[in-house]
Amino acid sequence: MVAALFIIDVQNDFTEGGALGVDGGAAVAASITDYVRAQPDLYDVIIASRDWHDANNDNGGHFALDAEPNFVDTWPVHCVADTVGADYHPRLETDFIDVHVRKGQGVPAYSIFEGTTADGETVPALLERLQVQNIDVVGIATDYCVLASALDAAASGRAVTVLTELIAGVAPESSTAALVRMAQAGIALDPGVETGAGAGAGAGAGPGAEAALGDE
Repeated sequence: MVAALFIIDVQNDFTEGGALGVDGGAAVAASITDYVRAQPDLYDVIIASRDWHDANNDNGGHFALDAEPNFVDTWPVHCVADTVGADYHPRLETDFIDVHVRKGQGVPAYSIFEGTTADGETVPALLERLQVQNIDVVGIATDYCVLASALDAAASGRAVTVLTELIAGVAPESSTAALVRMAQAGIALDPGVETGAGAGAGAGAGPGAEAALGDE
């Protein structure tokens, strides 16, 4: 069984102090590093995505340039290509990442499956070429890009697990709803990850997430 780890959008603009900073984002970055370092042979390939938006346009309506963002379909300017905001968070070590995926690039994009590698290969083609069968998902944000990436991974017919101690979300309510939706799609939710980064890594799940899932 070929196993992959998806690291979704652990970028400066999605962590504390960034343009769309998420509480617990820096802790998630550190926890992912600890998790991978503790078991370096667990995955056959580690694939990390980043939002990588154009600077000179609204990226297909993704950026709210002429009106207030609604934080559903339109957003403040973030993760502009070749800026500090688009960089990986410094607490995420990147030397263990095998494949870097950029998504956006002029259009809205939430799922890692909408991105391409530096060589222009799509993620579905990459997974097929590597014969990946199992995918674990971590990163930011639970209720947007983690959700979209996990759902697309499950729709591809692969076994998918979201490691819930290694994600952070925009808001507790929408993060809980995202976890419920993942579970309903047959995605496993694993809260048992042990890391050395301490409390806060799973903050995006929000209070009551386990209870909500238990009611489904």
